Amino acid sequence: MKATGGIDLGGTKIQAVVLDAEHAVVGQARLPTPRDGGGPAAVAQSMVRAMTEATQGAGLDLADLDGVGVGAPGAVDSATGVVERSPNIPGWEGAFPLGATLSDAFGVPVAVGNDVDVATEAEFHLGAGRPYETVLGVFWGTGVGGGLVLEGRRWIGRGSAGEIGHMVVVRDGAPCPCGRRGCLEAYAGRGAMEVRARELHDAGKATKLFEIMERRGKERLASGVWAEALEKGDRLAERLIEGAVEALGAGIASAVNLLDVEAVVIGGGLGSRLGQPYVERILAAMRPHLFVTDQPPAVLLAALGDLGGAIGAALRSRSRTA
Repeated sequence: MKATGGIDLGGTKIQAVVLDAEHAVVGQARLPTPRDGGGPAAVAQSMVRAMTEATQGAGLDLADLDGVGVGAPGAVDSATGVVERSPNIPGWEGAFPLGATLSDAFGVPVAVGNDVDVATEAEFHLGAGRPYETVLGVFWGTGVGGGLVLEGRRWIGRGSAGEIGHMVVVRDGAPCPCGRRGCLEAYAGRGAMEVRARELHDAGKATKLFEIMERRGKERLASGVWAEALEKGDRLAERLIEGAVEALGAGIASAVNLLDVEAVVIGGGLGSRLGQPYVERILAAMRPHLFVTDQPPAVLLAALGDLGGAIGAALRSRSRTA
């Protein structure tokens, strides 16, 4: 087997990797997700650049790859490679043939899956979920996504299972980027938290969040911005993150009550950046809501970090071409 490429498309970054036959990362590249209004076509162009850089970093050409896998947020038709909607990607409106577009650019087959679905598979096969047969992946970043492995097999239901970010945690609650109200993502998604932080800042609440953002040359409150603000004791950041943790605890516990999984793996940009202390806080926030309190699931930090989504995308390509 030759090398395989994987691309994780996120709300703020595009991460590409190249895996060798032993699943080792031999090349990688990371670019910002375009925010200039170019829509899906501009995003696809940046994905091509990221994959090209990762392949060159591995000392290879695109033609040397067996295939490329993509993990994309939103509603994904894996059979056709069409991303039908992706609300957390700036300027993405309507359906776009992402798989076909990238396959034409790369000259190799491209498999497209939901970003959190493929990241959960990566943690199940290669990361923190390896000892378990039933795993819930929760990826805390621009949004809040979920993936499921039940009895050793990924579970997508009729196509959209695992959307834990859109479980309602507060009836008629805060508006969510999906257009509904009270979703977990409305309280814990980095995008929703940024909207709330701006509202509070404009209303006169003191915070270092936007000062840190500007100093770091960022256009959005990326995970590193939140982490630095927390390190500096920023009260507004602490308040919003604590609200996110409480919402995550309620939403994850509700999913556990329904599915009784053996393990929950916490990843995503914020999850990986804030690390083990916040995994423990999420478990503590889950406990009051668990029906079976004496046997909580293992709650684990994603072992593959920021590369998990791209690694999972590469694995998806291999399963498609095997």
